[in-house]
Amino acid sequence: MNKPNVIVIMADQLRYDFFASRHMPNLQALAAESAVFANAYCAAPLCVPSRGSFFTGHYPNTTGCLINAWVESDKQHGIIAEGTSNLYDLLAQEWDCWHTGKQHLLYEPPLERRPATGIHWHTLEDHYASMLTSRGHRAPGGPRFRARVPELASGKHTVLGDYSTPETGCYEPGFDSFFDGYILRSSLDALDKRDPAKPFFLSAMFLAPHPPFDVPEPWYSMVHEIALPQNVGEWSAGQSPLQLYNLTGFIGSRYSRDDWQEIWRVYAGLVDLLDHCVGALVAKLKALRIYDDTLIVFTSDHGEMLGSHCLWQKMCLYEEAVRTPVLFKWPKDTHAVGLHTRPVSHLDVMPTICDAVGLPVPVDLPGQSLIPTMTETTAVHRDVFIQYDGNGGLGNFSRCIVRGTQKLIVDIFKDEIFFELYDLADDPQEQHNLVREHPDLAASLFSALITHMRKTGDHLVLTDQQLGRFIKQETD
Repeated sequence: MNKPNVIVIMADQLRYDFFASRHMPNLQALAAESAVFANAYCAAPLCVPSRGSFFTGHYPNTTGCLINAWVESDKQHGIIAEGTSNLYDLLAQEWDCWHTGKQHLLYEPPLERRPATGIHWHTLEDHYASMLTSRGHRAPGGPRFRARVPELASGKHTVLGDYSTPETGCYEPGFDSFFDGYILRSSLDALDKRDPAKPFFLSAMFLAPHPPFDVPEPWYSMVHEIALPQNVGEWSAGQSPLQLYNLTGFIGSRYSRDDWQEIWRVYAGLVDLLDHCVGALVAKLKALRIYDDTLIVFTSDHGEMLGSHCLWQKMCLYEEAVRTPVLFKWPKDTHAVGLHTRPVSHLDVMPTICDAVGLPVPVDLPGQSLIPTMTETTAVHRDVFIQYDGNGGLGNFSRCIVRGTQKLIVDIFKDEIFFELYDLADDPQEQHNLVREHPDLAASLFSALITHMRKTGDHLVLTDQQLGRFIKQETD
């Protein structure tokens, strides 16, 4: 049996609700031919640790890749442990492997600098700037789109960070010089240059809809109005105030609901630009007559708060930041399509790909192939675990467990801890913290979370007594 082609298309910072409800003709057409997992979660709401877990199939605690590590003193916490295998390693043995776009799968030395890997690397970081220089074009964004932010490093001291804001603008050089125009062209070139004697693997890592929101026409002006969810620009009564120490609240709380209306409009245009890129890739596959022989995985590394809970970017554990689209477009006539609602994790994607293409699933992976679960009439209970350990430095810790529709968030800053419990079926926008109303449920979830942390070698140590003390403190 011939091995199928494999294409992973990853967006950056795409909210699930945009994927589920916005008119995106190309993604909707792809979803109609796919198995779609409506309650899929990243392992960490941050680019580098999320991708580290997605491509290795391991939790951040296991890979050792916890943060983006822009702070030099914490750099070791942004690197995947040497010897940790990844999807590229597995496929490079038989597939003609290509990477295009953002490269945030971080090893030391970098994978793209290692000799004889059998992988064609065409990263945004290595080639994009020189292309702009040759054209005399500026990069999207710039000082107007950034702000200084206090950041906790090593869990102990504050350093000065510099991060994106939700400022909006029109990128006048146009789509061909925009991040994703370049990534799309690189991806189409990879398809043209592939070795037809081998099955083909493409990891297409788009930047959209990640900020800066400096967007080319026609997408900058494409969306005129968009409805905002109720929780945009609203700080709920039971929400963790510790988020104000994080980039999420430090920047996000500056903006009103009216401000977010314009930000959402431009973000929606950037999502439509992403849809255009997906459509162009699918059209190329069909023109080359290999679409039916290709497994396509579409997802996002994490979501985007976009003003929900008065927060900005990701870096927290609310649904808008951690729930991601995950779909599998199977090779023709191999597996069933349709919608699946049980909670799953990004850690399930790697074993699913292995299962789909006939590779042995590595025995030490905590996730499982989703192919058998698609035919089960009774859902099998599985907890989903998510963690956050800081952005550029190690700090602002959060841990989470999702069990069915129940979700417990533990937010930590220095010596403080804050608990949130939500029923996602009744409260999908997480506006009613139930931790004091259902302490026994919170205790059960917290106990399972502590067990998971111990099992995965978490550097944080939490105890059952902390929940009881928090509830007593909140009720006194």
